Amino acid sequence: MSINIIKLKDQAQGQFNGGAILENKPIGFPQDGGSLKPYSNLFYWAHAWTPGDKSLIGEHPHQGFEILSFVLKGSIEHYDNKNKDWRKLNEGDAQIIRSGSGISHAELVNKESEFFQIWFDPNLNETLAHQPSYDDYTFDSFPVLEEKGRKTKVYSGKGSPLSMYTKGVEITEHTFEPGRHQLDLNQDKLYSIYLMAGKVNVEDQEMETKDYVIIRDQENVAFESKDAFKLFVIATPQQLDYKTYAEHYRN
Repeated sequence: MSINIIKLKDQAQGQFNGGAILENKPIGFPQDGGSLKPYSNLFYWAHAWTPGDKSLIGEHPHQGFEILSFVLKGSIEHYDNKNKDWRKLNEGDAQIIRSGSGISHAELVNKESEFFQIWFDPNLNETLAHQPSYDDYTFDSFPVLEEKGRKTKVYSGKGSPLSMYTKGVEITEHTFEPGRHQLDLNQDKLYSIYLMAGKVNVEDQEMETKDYVIIRDQENVAFESKDAFKLFVIATPQQLDYKTYAEHYRN
């Protein structure tokens, strides 16, 4: 079993437009630094926000990857060269871009807003031949499960309308009341977890807000806190039946 905590200070950092948009990157691009490289079919993970006024990330291209955005606060707006119009995503909404054979898009991050942008590698040997497509999902599209002391929002997985080419991906957001809580895990999967809010102990190790942990080969994991806390959890396969872009790049 393995629990690997990546503290905020060891993650990559980035910015756009002279700091108008700031980024914390648990998994950055090779040139970004940071201690983590892509693994499984998880290629890139950025937590971006505007500390002040709105700011534009200008039009730029993508191919092959599936790019998911999750609005955590405020709103963002999206333009692409397929639909040729601007569409707004509000807090709790999500979007998937299946970039396929190629698409260009731009993003406007509105004032005091924040979001995750996460890239998955669905097997580029296949997806580069697909026509690009994307879908927006409002916050009330996703099932929410409630049990004692916990609320779970299912972005990708059982009951979710979100459709991906990338196989074996489950994405959930968990809001916990103070106390000790257990997550049941599938030992065939890797679990990548971002602490969105709070301070917790995970198996006697301390995590603070924006810390990140990778867990493998465990049936369950316990989190404990004297305060409320929130986790964003992505499960991906331990083993893939194709070679990822990152593996091609490294070799």
